[in-house]
Amino acid sequence: MKQLGFYINQSLCTGCKACTVACKDKNNLDVGINFRRVYSYEEGTFIEQSNKGLLPTIQAYYFSISCNHCQNAACIPSCPTGAVIKNKQNGVVTIDQDVCQGAQLCIKACPYGSPQYNKKVFKSNKCDFCMDLQEKGDNPVCVASCPMRAIEFGPIEELRKKYGSVNQIKGMPSGAITHPNLVITPHKDAKLFGS
Repeated sequence: MKQLGFYINQSLCTGCKACTVACKDKNNLDVGINFRRVYSYEEGTFIEQSNKGLLPTIQAYYFSISCNHCQNAACIPSCPTGAVIKNKQNGVVTIDQDVCQGAQLCIKACPYGSPQYNKKVFKSNKCDFCMDLQEKGDNPVCVASCPMRAIEFGPIEELRKKYGSVNQIKGMPSGAITHPNLVITPHKDAKLFGS
């Protein structure tokens, strides 16, 4: 099995949300449902220095994230109907819409907020890595639509060899929880101590 994963070069992400819009369009998602999300993170303040004015200590960056198709996906054992499955060939985690009963336990279990609930059909769904496009030889829409080329995909081991093993940044849940198949080049302000 060649486990697929995402690479995010956070230092290139401008927060344009082209990846979110392309994913919404491709999957015909309703308002409020986003399989790929872009978060902004801001912290800091202005420190007043005597006779020198204000010194900014502001830090801000963006981060694009979807399902991480985790090694130990918390959504799988949480599903009472067995609708959440991990493909044995490529490690992609999907929700079988014919089996899903809309219990929403996968939503509560996922530390990354990946599964989304559709109130119109009473079912949960999530990123399926655009497997229909990959079977045609195309890239997932989030990868293809990013104007900064900040998102890549491929076998996770190859991505880790190329970009390292950082899979957590400031503000994210611990990667030790589910072992996400994600590699990140962090923005300078997003690095955790020791990363």
